[in-house]
Amino acid sequence: MMQGNQKPRIRIEPERASTDGTGAAMLMKEYGYILDDWQRLVLDAWLGKDGYGNYTVTSAGLSVPRQNGKNVIVEAREFYGLMINAERILHTAHQVRTTKRAFRRLVSMFTDKRYPEVMQAVKRIRYGIGEECIELNNGGVIEFTSRSRQTARGYEGISLVVFDEAQELTDDQAEAIVSVLSASITGIRQLLYIGTPVYSTTSGEVFSRFREGCITADEPGASCWHEWSIPSDPVDKIKIDDKALWYECNPALGYRLTEEFTGEELKTLSPDGFCRERLGRWSPNIQTESDFAIDTALWDSCKSDKLKPEGKTAYGIKFSADGSEVVLCGAVIGDDGISRISLIDRKPLGVGLSWLANWLNERYKRASCVVIDGRNGSDVLIDKIGEVWRFKGSVIKPSAQNIITASSLLLNELNEHTVTWYEKQEPLRDSAITSVKRPIAGGWGFGGSDSAPIEAASLALWGCRTSKRNPQKVMRIG
Repeated sequence: MMQGNQKPRIRIEPERASTDGTGAAMLMKEYGYILDDWQRLVLDAWLGKDGYGNYTVTSAGLSVPRQNGKNVIVEAREFYGLMINAERILHTAHQVRTTKRAFRRLVSMFTDKRYPEVMQAVKRIRYGIGEECIELNNGGVIEFTSRSRQTARGYEGISLVVFDEAQELTDDQAEAIVSVLSASITGIRQLLYIGTPVYSTTSGEVFSRFREGCITADEPGASCWHEWSIPSDPVDKIKIDDKALWYECNPALGYRLTEEFTGEELKTLSPDGFCRERLGRWSPNIQTESDFAIDTALWDSCKSDKLKPEGKTAYGIKFSADGSEVVLCGAVIGDDGISRISLIDRKPLGVGLSWLANWLNERYKRASCVVIDGRNGSDVLIDKIGEVWRFKGSVIKPSAQNIITASSLLLNELNEHTVTWYEKQEPLRDSAITSVKRPIAGGWGFGGSDSAPIEAASLALWGCRTSKRNPQKVMRIG
């Protein structure tokens, strides 16, 4: 039986005298997790030590195709750091759901009744949204957060930062978080960049730059890089149906991944997508900045510290393309004709839609319309609010042309400075400046891995500008 390649195609590591990787792997094994050889190889490098007992790696990058088990290596590093080194750790990801998954996986290790000594090490666990945290009695702490420019606020003494979904990491986010690490009072300071190859709809600049720096440097210094991939040859020159390539690039193939699953991916994905997602190929012609739909400087020029005005109101709702969440935004047009867009809420679809239906129904008499887009719940929501939102045109399911118009309208209003957004809404900003132009029926709409907030905002603005209904307008007689 064939098994996945346990050695990376690109392996860059500083010299070391010893490693705590062995201890970390033994600790994981003691609690039921046996690491693969490739996972041990990476962990040994991350926790390598010099002759004085100091860690040799300050910054490390790992690029491996999805579902091979890179999260287990991160958990091993974090578990060891908490239990043995009593480190303060910040685990960040681009998506809220990714952060929550990482939090739940680590919590399961600290709440497993088969290991009472681990449970006794816990001081407290915070489960609140945006406050996920595990604190140990020895002083070790790990906090979990999705990224924004404000991510680093409130964190002190951090010794380890994990950049999960590093292909989405922006310069603004990295700069804010790295500054926290440099202020750490501990002796251990380490950055981990964990991700998959960058492509046109991801931010990518930090991950790509770090990779390039590692590959081109004469000496690794305090950095290391591990990559399972094929060379960046033209896609049409790559034999993507060659199973030997599959095993070469996927260390878990034959363990947790199967040929059958990979074969289905080959049928489903485009050749470029298969090369990137399953064979780890880094494109030699990555374009990121030029693909962004909204210029960062333009977006920031429209921020406002003022409270939203009173006036004609509409709501925009976007069900994310992957079916994971629903996003609610609002738009208001003040007496001066200037509009304000706001991110109101975003929740995973797992919590249902009753909360959103109730919220909308309470505001029927105050809003002109609600625009609802997305295949993963829009019809269900429309059914839930239909009896209350009875006015013709008060509930809109936009066509492709409507979405094109809404996207162009928002961009035009930004250019003309007839729209503002509240400057403290960093998640809306992050969505806006990382969104890309997604081709739609001869035009474009907002796309990207976190485009749902800006899509919902554009729909709310379009609905507010075009709806003929305005319940807040006072009729004057005589």
